Amino acid sequence: MLSVHQAVEHMLTTIKPITESNPISIAQAVDFVLSAPVQSAVDVPSYNNSAMDGFAFRGKDLATSKQLRCIGKSLAGHPFTGVVGAGECIRIMTGAQVPESVDTVAPQENTSEIEADLIQINSPTAVGANVRLLGEELQIGAVVYEAGHRLTPVDIGMLASLGIAEVAVYRPLKVAVFSTGDELVLPGENKQAFQLYDSNRFALHAMLERMGFDVLNLGLVADDPALIEATFRDAASKADAIVCSGGVSVGDADYTKAVIEKVGQVGFWQVAMKPGKPFAFGQIDNTWFFGLPGNPVSATVTLLQLATPALRKLSGEGYNAPLTIAAVAGEPLRKRPGRADFQRGILRFEDGENRVYSAGPQGSGMLSSMVQGNCLIRLSVEQGNVAIGDSVEVELLQNPIK
Repeated sequence: MLSVHQAVEHMLTTIKPITESNPISIAQAVDFVLSAPVQSAVDVPSYNNSAMDGFAFRGKDLATSKQLRCIGKSLAGHPFTGVVGAGECIRIMTGAQVPESVDTVAPQENTSEIEADLIQINSPTAVGANVRLLGEELQIGAVVYEAGHRLTPVDIGMLASLGIAEVAVYRPLKVAVFSTGDELVLPGENKQAFQLYDSNRFALHAMLERMGFDVLNLGLVADDPALIEATFRDAASKADAIVCSGGVSVGDADYTKAVIEKVGQVGFWQVAMKPGKPFAFGQIDNTWFFGLPGNPVSATVTLLQLATPALRKLSGEGYNAPLTIAAVAGEPLRKRPGRADFQRGILRFEDGENRVYSAGPQGSGMLSSMVQGNCLIRLSVEQGNVAIGDSVEVELLQNPIK
């Protein structure tokens, strides 16, 4: 079996990103992936401006007198057009242009009015204080975003602040989703005692949509090799990638792997991880396939840890390894060496340190552990049992799961 790292590296090395891109208005661009770098066409700030409400003056003048004569004002959008001379100042508001004749701003709370238009500076103020200089954040031509960056709401604001109305982005990735299993029924239908509701497909669909992909939901497919093959062929004709759950283990009714070997090729099967050992990766024509286990926790964890990096690569997005933090175990954790274990945990900040506790029973069919938990406790292949106070690596559960 491949390790988690080996499996991810294999997929990232094998998969080539989509290339189709289009210009799009920034108003619609959130969650799209840039297909070309974005450079600033303006200096930021585009003029020297004040970081405070207060008074602007020549900083060197404070060496001779702390009192300055106010000769005017500069407001945002309404600059002062005169010249500030020795011993003079102007009233200035945050964001207003700082005239070339001055270089320092004293905050209003550090000043007092001695008499009409005579201002006293009450606190030491360094030359250049509280002035935002032209181009100190970005200069014309600076690369703001590299190709492969997925745009966030804050990025949209940044683009607008640069005067950029349109960007080049990759088209959204098309991902087909379906689940297999004769034991499954749809939510809302009458269920027999020996049946289960099809939860995986709904969770996977929601997670994939949160990643910004166009999801084609192909429904629930019975454990019939002919039906599974027909569904795979249909999905491969319509989508860039296929994500399905169930049928990739070694049971008598697990047909997915055999069907993929018939209509395409399997790149690898089984990963040394828990939950999620029976994970399959392959290809049908030009469409990539990700076969997830049927147990609900296994399906969500393998989508997050294995399929997501590959899908993001396919969409044109740059790969970033999961962000983890260090924590100490607040209770004993059971673990056998041999497979990487992604236990569901509850992270708390207690007594000045990060402490993590089990989110409850860790069975791969117990989706409640994902609901109650706010993190994954990442235990390495060689690790055994964890004692109270031992250091562990924790990955916070955020979008697309939470």
